[in-house]
Amino acid sequence: MGHLLQDWSFSASVHGPADWQGVQAPGQGGHRGPGCPAWGHVPTGLSSQVSNGASPQDERTTSLLVFSFLQSCPHSRCRQELEMLGHELEMLGHKLSVRAAHDDELQTDGNWCSHFRLEGVAETDSETREEVVRDIARQLAQIGDRMECSICPGLVAGLAAQFSNSSLSEEDRRRCLAAALQQLTQLYPADVDREKTLLLLTMLVAKKVADHSPAVLQNVFHTTVTFINQNLLAYVRNLVQNEMD
Repeated sequence: MGHLLQDWSFSASVHGPADWQGVQAPGQGGHRGPGCPAWGHVPTGLSSQVSNGASPQDERTTSLLVFSFLQSCPHSRCRQELEMLGHELEMLGHKLSVRAAHDDELQTDGNWCSHFRLEGVAETDSETREEVVRDIARQLAQIGDRMECSICPGLVAGLAAQFSNSSLSEEDRRRCLAAALQQLTQLYPADVDREKTLLLLTMLVAKKVADHSPAVLQNVFHTTVTFINQNLLAYVRNLVQNEMD
């Protein structure tokens, strides 16, 4: 494991932290925060719309990837919230396993939680896939440590405020996240792999927002998983499969 991620070398010489003082939510005044795309406009190349392309296996894989990434970050301020989220995912894993059992086209390989496995799937295959995803998450967390300088406190605080706003819909939160990531990806050189950068930044932003406001962890987690499945589904599939080969 790990051979695919050996070329994940990001230059520390990004253009500096994003100059963003806040994220403006819909209906909150006639202006928007510096650098924030206008609401109603999806940032170029990113989508906030829910995709129907994610299978139960994809949902489990992405959930495990994001959850393991958050667990791998040292000195997290949301350990208690992560433990509660883990219990929720355990129940979700069971429900997805039931769905997968009725999906004739699904290639079933394990689950996010080692003691929730699909019937008819070899235990060794399930453990292998789970460990591959966890290993990828650990490596991404290590790389993410070198990228934190590109995310300024103002952006994190702005997103945390929006994720705390109960009047915002799930789509509104995805638009906030998409706008922030659009801003951040512009700080990296054009020759850096866009999908690699976007995957790392998406999970790194989730981690920093959850650390800033642990109470919003569940909203941040679910929005992040949906965003990845919408914008990076094929990439995550290939990443896991290549690591397993």
